Amino acid sequence: MSLAMSAFHEVRLPVRLAFGGTSGIERRTEIVGLASGFEHRSSPWAHGRRRYLVGTATRSLDEAAELVAFFEARRGRLHGFRFRDPADFKSCAPSLTPAPGDQALGVGDGTLRTFALAKAYGDGETAVSRPIVKPQAGSVRVAVAGVEQAAGAFSVDAASGLVTLAAAPAAGAPVSAGFLFDTPVRFDLDRIDVTLEGFGAARVGAVPLVEVRA
Repeated sequence: MSLAMSAFHEVRLPVRLAFGGTSGIERRTEIVGLASGFEHRSSPWAHGRRRYLVGTATRSLDEAAELVAFFEARRGRLHGFRFRDPADFKSCAPSLTPAPGDQALGVGDGTLRTFALAKAYGDGETAVSRPIVKPQAGSVRVAVAGVEQAAGAFSVDAASGLVTLAAAPAAGAPVSAGFLFDTPVRFDLDRIDVTLEGFGAARVGAVPLVEVRA
């Protein structure tokens, strides 16, 4: 029998199953100490990698069974899926509503019609631009030269984060967008444990998730 190959499943882990979890960002920095006492620092990673820990809260047996079923359907670490990061899933601040001017996508040249969604972290030259590849369908708002575009004036590939305008923006016209998005992740283990806490209640062992490049 041939082994199953990895794939990405365009399905989101139910948000309620992540309640009580933790989130963080991992970076990789290589440091070389020099004979002079100085050090040289570099990083092979252009972008940080998100990590999450879910399943730690006591929950109903039905919810525990739902998480186990989701894990089984992904075959453990094999297949990726969407995850709604409760601390970072908007193009704007968590307390605000996404607006079409939130994030700069590029500048028109009179020919280019496709732009990739991205989110900036920080300001100026030190800002990091994170590619957003899993926008929430129907949530993307687009502006060209500060004017919001009608829904029929653009299309969005929800599996890649590419926005295609019906007409190419004029040369020099800034293109921006606001949106909701998921983070592409996979389970970071091939085992899940469930402990019965009482009648109708269970605790699932900590389940780590790690961001993938979908």
